[in-house]
Amino acid sequence: MQPLLSIQSLSLDFIADSGTVTALKNISFTVNRGEVVALVGESGSGKSVTSLSILQLLPSPPAKYVSGEIFFSENGKESIDLLKRNRYQLQDIRGNKISMIFQEPMTSLNPVLTCGEQVMESLLLHKKISKTEAKKRTIEWFGKVKLPNPEVMFNRYPHQLSGGQKQRVMIAIAMCCEPALLICDEPTTALDVTVQKTILGLIKELQEQSNMGVVFITHDLGVVAEIADRALVMYKGEIVEQNSVKKIFTNAVHPYTQALLACRPVNHERGKRLPVVSDFLGTKSEVRSQKSESSLNDETTIPTSDIRHLTPVLLSVKNISVHFPTKRTLFGKPSSFTKAVDDVSFEVYKGETLGLVGESGCGKTTLGRTLLRLIEPTAGKIIYNGIDLTAKKKDELRSLRKDVQIIFQDPYSSLNPRMTIGAAIAEPIKVHQLLATDKERKDKVTELLEKVNLKEEHFNRYPHEFSGGQRQRIVIARALALNPSFIVCDESVSALDVSVQAQVLNLLNDLKKEFGFTIIFISHDLSVVRYISDRIMVMNKGKIEESGNADDIYFNPQSAYTKKLIASIPKRITV
Repeated sequence: MQPLLSIQSLSLDFIADSGTVTALKNISFTVNRGEVVALVGESGSGKSVTSLSILQLLPSPPAKYVSGEIFFSENGKESIDLLKRNRYQLQDIRGNKISMIFQEPMTSLNPVLTCGEQVMESLLLHKKISKTEAKKRTIEWFGKVKLPNPEVMFNRYPHQLSGGQKQRVMIAIAMCCEPALLICDEPTTALDVTVQKTILGLIKELQEQSNMGVVFITHDLGVVAEIADRALVMYKGEIVEQNSVKKIFTNAVHPYTQALLACRPVNHERGKRLPVVSDFLGTKSEVRSQKSESSLNDETTIPTSDIRHLTPVLLSVKNISVHFPTKRTLFGKPSSFTKAVDDVSFEVYKGETLGLVGESGCGKTTLGRTLLRLIEPTAGKIIYNGIDLTAKKKDELRSLRKDVQIIFQDPYSSLNPRMTIGAAIAEPIKVHQLLATDKERKDKVTELLEKVNLKEEHFNRYPHEFSGGQRQRIVIARALALNPSFIVCDESVSALDVSVQAQVLNLLNDLKKEFGFTIIFISHDLSVVRYISDRIMVMNKGKIEESGNADDIYFNPQSAYTKKLIASIPKRITV
């Protein structure tokens, strides 16, 4: 019997004005029915390009298929070469026989159609059924993907759903026509660990029920251990290793695979320097400096308890609340509220890293933005370095912006698509008049780009020309441009590859030691928060559920909520 999918000697180039870039080099692999094959690698390794090539979703030009064949055999007997099908012939295959769950559900869903209408659209196109039957099946699928109140969700728009709920709608769209092959492109990136665990279980359950094949793309090796049968490791457009998941994790052969396994923070002691790809490949292109290595290997880090005794309070938050009106009276007066942050008080000490962790919707991002007055508090006080920020007018806060920075969760929406990344990073330097000439600013930007593992040649490129992980690094470089003394990192490494994540965490630790700034590190990933933080606050439904020393919270949680978060972390991988 023929495999469900067979890719043979696939090579692909991107043709641009600046030259030809080889994206895939002689890729070959198969996927059988009932099998989950994971494509693993860093951002830019060719994972998504491979998946998009299967359905010819890459625009041509600039994409050019140099060589290779992609065979799809739905019945196990006859196979068709997808690369030889035109877009009209592919229409019956896309979303019907082969479906795809894209990485960003908010940008993949149509904001002007209800969630139900978007599932119905696929059913009406491929199944030729009545609208009544399509609606019935849509509600059934919303139930299958475990959306609460399927009938209510049918009429909701994407912006009215949480990240995890939007991802479930995407799964319903992809699965409703019962495809033979499902392609999952980073379907759990940036989701809470609890939601991620649910989504992975859901995909695995649906896959086993229908015996479909799955191509699962991810940079998270913990996720691979949870869901995949086989793993293919990609590096610079090539498959460098492929084997069963068990053999990949217990006996990795290629140095790059060994590097990916070793980079995860969960496998290392708090504060110790994380290994990076260059440690295994012997390259100099990664984010690593002599100073970074020596400083992060230094054992003289002050313990958390000593920090709180020896350093002053930098930020004092007293009874902060943020309430958003959900209903209004006929005259516009709010009648009910959502309590995003509810009477929260805590202190941040100078030079420490305070981790803030919790599920999506718990209020952690709202709290982080409120501390910088990007969201106005309903009640309470925020005292930064002796200054009551809640008493300041917005124009009076402008001078403080240089010392207080935020790294936003969504890098694409926080970058101007019409501005080159060099100009974007240089802009705050110019606004605050830190450097006098364009040459000095460009040199500074180039230095920052190299620190976050980008190159000088990226200076004049636009945000859309970068991968998601690269955009996240650009935003981090922009935040560091002003040498701030206080940074709020809002899910700043959630969408990064494990290797790049290790580089960025090393970089933050290194810069923190060098410049002594203070960090509030917001994340849903307790393993990352535990690694980088001195203390951790666990947030749930707008309140602080639990707080304490990072290792105490991680290894000896007291509340049931914290225990649930830790239990949802993907399997620990040892090398």
